Amino acid sequence: MKIISWNVNGLRAVYKKNQFLPLFQFNPDIVCLQEIKAEEAQIPEEARLIPGYQSFFNSSKTKKGYSGVAIYTKIKPDKIEYGMGTTRFDDEGRMLSIYLDDYVIITVYFPNGGAGPERLQYKLDFYDGFLFFIEKLRKEGKKIIFCGDVNTAHQAIDLARPKENEKNTGFLPIERAWIDQVINHGYIDIFRQLNPEVVDAYTYWDRKTAARDRNVGWRIDYFFISPNLKDKIIETKILSDYEGSDHCPIILEIAI
Repeated sequence: MKIISWNVNGLRAVYKKNQFLPLFQFNPDIVCLQEIKAEEAQIPEEARLIPGYQSFFNSSKTKKGYSGVAIYTKIKPDKIEYGMGTTRFDDEGRMLSIYLDDYVIITVYFPNGGAGPERLQYKLDFYDGFLFFIEKLRKEGKKIIFCGDVNTAHQAIDLARPKENEKNTGFLPIERAWIDQVINHGYIDIFRQLNPEVVDAYTYWDRKTAARDRNVGWRIDYFFISPNLKDKIIETKILSDYEGSDHCPIILEIAI
């Protein structure tokens, strides 16, 4: 099974740049998007109805043109779940899960945590709520794959300028500690598992400073799998040359 995850930073914008439909040339079984910034009805039909795929969308209920996630799948889901069951977190349209037999594939656009202490606390609360959600699924025997923009670089190796960002959201000790907690629960950061010493591998670059041209980036987009899938990994890739957003797509291939 091949899965692509991508924070598109506006699905309509990426589509207009002719960067969305070419993504399907990689022949993914599932495409997970984050930050689509649109309601389903606002998405052009050609981008919404991809031949051979079913598509599902979860948009923000609190603000138009904000947040939002989507999944395109060749495999018919047994169940679709919008959010994690907590109104405070679900109203921003940050999470969408599809159930395929005993697999659960989750696309998540985690909160940024900037713009003051209230949003940082919201991010930390969302983190805790999400871990509780997936742990409940795991205890039910589910095989879990979650992907998306986690909005935190885990270790110094995961961003170009760690020293300069030690006090900035996205690299705060309290944010990084949550990723430690996820890994301590047995979940596997697939890219780092397969590439423990690879440097300069990023998925996000600031547009205002043309950081992509200099590869001054952050690895904040991840695939995580539950421990019962650790022997199923085939490969993962960061498509750093794929343009259209301030993030690039990432790919996971896993045996099922």
